[in-house]
Amino acid sequence: MKAAQFFKFGAMALTVTFFAACSKDDDTPAKPTIVSTTSTNIDADAAGTNKFTLFSLAENKVIANTDSATTKWDIGFRATTIIVNGGTSGPGSAAAQVLSGVYNDLNTAPETGYVTDATTKAITGWYNYNMDTHVISPVTGKFIVLKTATGKYAKLEITSYYKDAPAAPSQTSVSRFYHFRFVLQSNGSKNFK
Repeated sequence: MKAAQFFKFGAMALTVTFFAACSKDDDTPAKPTIVSTTSTNIDADAAGTNKFTLFSLAENKVIANTDSATTKWDIGFRATTIIVNGGTSGPGSAAAQVLSGVYNDLNTAPETGYVTDATTKAITGWYNYNMDTHVISPVTGKFIVLKTATGKYAKLEITSYYKDAPAAPSQTSVSRFYHFRFVLQSNGSKNFK
């Protein structure tokens, strides 16, 4: 009789463990991981064609200029001029602002302060130009927060303006090649953590 009770108790414990392992909590989708992406050597009209290099943050790639009248791109680069796909620069709803602070410390996109391209560009003040060395350097502590062409939020920090991102660019370094890191919140929220 004791063996039968032991077997019955063991079967009940196994059943409870099985149902506990299959609880509703396991059906909850995992919180998506926010990924920081790095883009390198994005040619910003090094050949001097006067065309913007259009870039999609969602696809992390350059978009053909033939798609300039679409929402396939978010941000564009030509020399030190940066445009967003909104306002006078494109049909999207992109808007941006340059913030001061620590890029890694920004966990939530601001509610207000975004501007589109109009008579002036939305993204200015991101670099310094050294008159003696003729070197362009991203301003430490400046980064861009933008709403993409489709209304998602991203933060972006330019880390170099030179091909292969030399540690100490000089007058002979090949310029107009952007290096940047960004975080895109693809679910439409303003959270970057």
